[in-house]
Amino acid sequence: MKAFLKHNGIYLLIYIGLLCFIGNILIHESKVQIHREMNAYVGNLTIDQFFAYATHLGDGIFAVLIAFLFLFKNVRVSLYILLSYAGAGIVSYVLKHWIYYEIYRPHFVFQYFVREQLKLVDGVDVVAFHSFPSGHALSAFALFFCLLFVSKNHVLKTGCFVLAILAAYSRVYLSQHWLIDVYVGSVIGVSFSLLFYILFYHSKKWAQLNSPLPKLLSQKNNIRV
Repeated sequence: MKAFLKHNGIYLLIYIGLLCFIGNILIHESKVQIHREMNAYVGNLTIDQFFAYATHLGDGIFAVLIAFLFLFKNVRVSLYILLSYAGAGIVSYVLKHWIYYEIYRPHFVFQYFVREQLKLVDGVDVVAFHSFPSGHALSAFALFFCLLFVSKNHVLKTGCFVLAILAAYSRVYLSQHWLIDVYVGSVIGVSFSLLFYILFYHSKKWAQLNSPLPKLLSQKNNIRV
């Protein structure tokens, strides 16, 4: 655990600092006012298109694809990513569809309750229901923090950290979610990446999976022969 904190502690501290900063905003301002202020920055064509693409970094299919590709590099990392995403995704589904299913998304609230027109990005279809928490933010933070934790390169670690934040921020920028949605989504994603890191890397039990899948299958077949 000391080695883990040595290599990842700075990123966790920055993340906790961001949580404290944003949490203070969430406590003192309504989510409608926060979204109103953040929506004011929408309208630049280049930035709009950037976030329209960046939001796909939080697609569940993207996380599964990365986990699949890692099967051909390191099976342990692949399973780590897949289980972290799956666990966080299950929690998100329960919260979205069983507990907080009546929470509407920004576009719906502004159109029918606040009676204000939001600035939307052309070509992006906004959703009305199941707002809390943000599945995209959850997926992005689960995926990129898994990659951050297993990487030994600080350039890659920093890149993963930035990509997670961009993917989460895109959900608010595109008016798909409130800030509180991505805030909680990120916490769930990071929590599961930490939980499964402890499971997969705190002991040497899974060290035999530090190989590509074809190599593991080949070794298994050789043992049988």
